[in-house]
Amino acid sequence: MSASTAVRPQTRPVAAAARAVMLALVGVLTLIATRDPAQLWWIALLAVAGAPALLAPEHRLIGPLSRLAEAVVIGLAASQVAVSAVLGSSVGGLGASAVLPYLAVPVTVTALRRQFREGAVLLAVTAVTLLMAGALTVVDGGRQLGQPGYLAVCAQWLILAGLGLYAAGTLHQVMRVRAEGKPQPYAEATRLLTQLRTVARQLPGATLDPGGISEHLLEELRTVAPGNRGAVLSASGGGRLVVLAQVGVDRVDWETTLDSDSAIADAWASQQPQTAARSQARSHPGGDVSSLIVPLVAGVRTVGLVVLEADAAHAYPPPVVSRVTALTGPAALRLEAALLFDDVRSLATNEERQRLAREIHDGVAQELVMVGYGIDNALAYVDEDPKETAEALRTLRGEVTRVITELRLSLFELRSEVDRHGGLAAAIAEYARTVGSAGGLRVHLSLDESTARLPAATEAELLRIAQEAVTNARKHAGASNLWVTCEVDPPYAQIEVSDDGHGIGDQRTDGHYGLAIMAERAERIRGRLEISPRQPSGTTVAVVVGSSPRRDNVRGSAAAEVE
Repeated sequence: MSASTAVRPQTRPVAAAARAVMLALVGVLTLIATRDPAQLWWIALLAVAGAPALLAPEHRLIGPLSRLAEAVVIGLAASQVAVSAVLGSSVGGLGASAVLPYLAVPVTVTALRRQFREGAVLLAVTAVTLLMAGALTVVDGGRQLGQPGYLAVCAQWLILAGLGLYAAGTLHQVMRVRAEGKPQPYAEATRLLTQLRTVARQLPGATLDPGGISEHLLEELRTVAPGNRGAVLSASGGGRLVVLAQVGVDRVDWETTLDSDSAIADAWASQQPQTAARSQARSHPGGDVSSLIVPLVAGVRTVGLVVLEADAAHAYPPPVVSRVTALTGPAALRLEAALLFDDVRSLATNEERQRLAREIHDGVAQELVMVGYGIDNALAYVDEDPKETAEALRTLRGEVTRVITELRLSLFELRSEVDRHGGLAAAIAEYARTVGSAGGLRVHLSLDESTARLPAATEAELLRIAQEAVTNARKHAGASNLWVTCEVDPPYAQIEVSDDGHGIGDQRTDGHYGLAIMAERAERIRGRLEISPRQPSGTTVAVVVGSSPRRDNVRGSAAAEVE
């Protein structure tokens, strides 16, 4: 049995019972109205017309055609029975009410089968048949269609059948909405992710990268609006914005707080373009300047801002603003899709990391702990050659302890993430200190981080690259010292990890699984991975995102050395 057949209501018993009851009813009413048994042949004709629909209700053609034949026969029978009954009636046409109740049968069947359009068609066919039969039939020297009783009875039963069909359709809609309202998070997530994958493959370049979309938008805007610098900003939580992309000769320290008195904050709050005669940077040399801030609005949600600045007065008149907004409208939808995709990917990555951490902690780590306890017990009950056995067991115990330490460091790495308020530099510093302490390394930290933040996905990838570089230095380099440098000036960032170990003979990423993973992560955020020997010994691993900054202002920096 097919799925559609399994879930569809079983209409055959209901249809058979309805036809049998209604045929008997209209037969009795016809005899009462006409007192002529010969008129019962219309009842027999109705039974013949409805038989195919009763025997083959699932057939695509037989069922609908049979119900259509019933509608035509009902119209013809009602007209002829009304003619036969008019002789004993003071108001002509009332005899049609003897046959028209049967109209409920095909209409009810279509309602039960949820084919409401077919039910409406049946009502229309019946109405047309009644009108044509009434126009062609002559009664007492006049047309049957001119009898008030005939028209009243026909209209009454057609309206009642139409109201019943409408009520059934409304009830079906209500039940469907309630069924769809039941929580089905995994089914809905699967549907949405499937659609997302399909749409992503159809996008130009098959990319959902917020940085790439932002850079493309800025390139488009340079063709319609003059400017010396520009940026695309997006929300990162905590009332701050992050720089997704930037153009211009000099690096700009944009105003990224939404609670400040700036055109950026006004544009974000009002969702309307804003112009200003002062720069939106925290530090600017002065002189004539024009700023244009255009919000990127998708639906009712502000997903980002475009900031354009020119070192000239009145550089952004209304015609220029109109050309800019014509480009930012479609770009807002693209950027929203990319940001949502980043959120989904971040959630999936974090959940998978937590799952792996739980599996390691509850599985291998616990088993190794039990092995250690077993070794301790064996040491307590050595009978033969106690010295040699005890030495072997101590060695094994040391190896188990080392593996447990490795596992705990792996758990720490999996659970480490960039705190929304702490920043990338703080997360890297914490990891380097912990791993250095466990591995006996002297860790030297140099941190220079702007108050602005990188996008969350970029920060997460940079943290993982730094973790892999630190782990490689501890495990494989045989180093005594570790130098970690973190410089963040959105959208620019550089993370550098150096050691004084024996170095890597071949710095190519192919052939080294850890280096290949780091290269893939760097490529994902449009960065570049650089591996070079350190003099006089050791290796330097650096990842760079964006171009090198040119800054005129001095920012606060922190430098620390942990030994």
